[in-house]
Amino acid sequence: MTIGLSRREFLTVSAAAGGGLALQFCFPLASAAADGAAATEVNAWIVIHPDDRVVIRIARSEMGQGTFTALAQLVAEELDCDWANVSAEFASPNEHIRRNRIWGSMSTGGSMGVRSSQDYVRKAGASARAMLIAAAAAQWKIPAAQCTVDRGVIAHGPTGRTLRYGQVATAAAKLAPPKEITLRDPKDWKIAGKSMHRLDIPDKVLGRPVFGVDVALPGMMHASIAQCPVFGGKVKSVDAHAASMMRGVKKILSEEDFVAVVADSWWRADQALKQVKIEWNVGANGNAGNDSIATMLRAGLAEPQLPQARKLGDAPDAIAHAAKVIEAEYQSPYLNHATLEPQTCTAWLKPEGFLDVWTSTQDGEASMEAAAQTAGLPLEKVEVHKMMLGGGFGRRGGPQDFVRQGVLIAKSVPGVPVKMMWSREEDMQHGFYRPASIVRMKAGLDAQGNVTALHTRIACPSILKVLLPKMVNKDGIDFTAVRSFSDMPYTVPHQQVDYAMRNGHVPVGFWRAPGQQNGFYRECFIDELAVAAGKDPVAFRMAMLKPGDKNRLVLEAVANAAGWGGALPPGVHRGVAVVDGFGSFAATVAEVSVNVNGEPTVRRIVVAIDSGYVVNPDTCRAQAESNVVFGLGPILYQENNVQNGRIVESNFHDFRLPGIAEMPQVDTVLVPTGGFWGGHGEPAILPLAPAVCNAIFAATGKRIRSLPLTHHVLRGT
Repeated sequence: MTIGLSRREFLTVSAAAGGGLALQFCFPLASAAADGAAATEVNAWIVIHPDDRVVIRIARSEMGQGTFTALAQLVAEELDCDWANVSAEFASPNEHIRRNRIWGSMSTGGSMGVRSSQDYVRKAGASARAMLIAAAAAQWKIPAAQCTVDRGVIAHGPTGRTLRYGQVATAAAKLAPPKEITLRDPKDWKIAGKSMHRLDIPDKVLGRPVFGVDVALPGMMHASIAQCPVFGGKVKSVDAHAASMMRGVKKILSEEDFVAVVADSWWRADQALKQVKIEWNVGANGNAGNDSIATMLRAGLAEPQLPQARKLGDAPDAIAHAAKVIEAEYQSPYLNHATLEPQTCTAWLKPEGFLDVWTSTQDGEASMEAAAQTAGLPLEKVEVHKMMLGGGFGRRGGPQDFVRQGVLIAKSVPGVPVKMMWSREEDMQHGFYRPASIVRMKAGLDAQGNVTALHTRIACPSILKVLLPKMVNKDGIDFTAVRSFSDMPYTVPHQQVDYAMRNGHVPVGFWRAPGQQNGFYRECFIDELAVAAGKDPVAFRMAMLKPGDKNRLVLEAVANAAGWGGALPPGVHRGVAVVDGFGSFAATVAEVSVNVNGEPTVRRIVVAIDSGYVVNPDTCRAQAESNVVFGLGPILYQENNVQNGRIVESNFHDFRLPGIAEMPQVDTVLVPTGGFWGGHGEPAILPLAPAVCNAIFAATGKRIRSLPLTHHVLRGT
């Protein structure tokens, strides 16, 4: 089956199928104004229309975090255009390769979208502004230094002459970019640093943007997929006779580690897949379960000699001579990302040997490389159309399994676009999970209650070993597994952090704020030490943070905003935590109550964040709220259990999402001190769990050393 469409016809049809916005969100083809006049690419980031509309190209992905708008703000700020005339589009990964990776990194994760690209996108805007001014000055035959610009209008004061950006864009594009660029001082920002309207929200409200699951192409087939329920297992045999006779089924594909059915609708494909009799070779992992995984991790903790992620002084000796010794063991389960949009990839291998891929990805370039490698094509013959993401949280970043699968299926039916979509059960049981871990901590206090030593042992799978093995250091340390301990800000004379890398068969990946469970361990243990010392938790932390430390600043800010030490309603108690990460510093105060039945209610969360600079305050506050609602589920009831080598949970009935009624009031205090660029997508989740659990201790006297809370009896014996 083949479909004969020219590229122009294809673009027209796919725009119509996607509600008219496929071009805006997927292709860098802002080539004509409404009246047919040509638009001009002033530089790779900026396209200007004759009617002064400015299109800004965005290389990073948008999954609700606001990067699409924040990066456009930074460019527009330096360009000095009218924000009302600004729109944005995703940069093409194919053009990116053809133009020698001109847009820098296309990876979106680690709260890096703005902070790691702010410098060069701002320079792109400033460079274009200088070129536009130079073009106007040349037309007027005056020095460029005599010109000023405001909201896209260039003016020459002495003569009163003006030119709009749209009038000089073509001439400006022919000029050489300036060799030296001066960026605006943030104190002079007019667009950046302000709560400007988000570019993607109006269309999302109207249902116009195309997400990966929304892609609809002429003649498109659909595929449902089944992978071995035990990680690492392979297909042993397939009996597809009954399924092949079902209505709408076009092809049944058996690969080494999955079986897929291609049909004329996804429902028919999935129903047929359920009739395929698959025998799996599960290998040695078919007997793995929670107990064997815990045994593996504890064996790591028992190793006498482990690589050290931090060594300061002699912690074991100092603890041996301490006036008081406190020790505790904490643990966390595996966690799925549970993105509301399941893994999806639409692939179309054209008769002329060009591959088009539509997918929700956190890294357009990585998706293109995975697609090209799978198809056996050079990168130049592959295009990845980046869609809006229905959730990412790290799942759509490093692992590109869904892209490889989509392309493999499309190769089996060349000339036909095929949309592969995982079922919710497949998505829940075949993720790259937040690592399960066990941590043992031992601390020594002197007679005055000061912490003299802290010895931490961490047993945890390595995300880097799975996804980025070259980033594991020579001693076998994965920095994501030891963060918050290896870089602890508290002044403790003797510190030692040991790491036992123990990778089981469950694949692990970057889960929003990788390593964030260490913040839970550390900050709850710090509270244990404060209780042992008989000191207030905030004062205890403040005494261990140096003056001027950003952690101290946000701790002070959150304590003041929450009214720490002040009166609370009856039955409501507070807990506090401070954890830095992803370029920013965050502190949280949680207000929690526990009723007579032992049911906790998180009533209020106050979070203070110092990210250095803030590009869009409204978006940053929204991200703090997003961190709270995302982090609340794992605190209250989310976990992934392993039995017979398989993930037990299969859908949202046994992997609950927080409901509206469970959402606490969230008060966000932004305290940007300048001088550095931090992120906002993840930092607010870091101190959330320990603040909540410390509040539960204040309410009940029960110390929470493992999550979720459903495993604990919070009232009674």
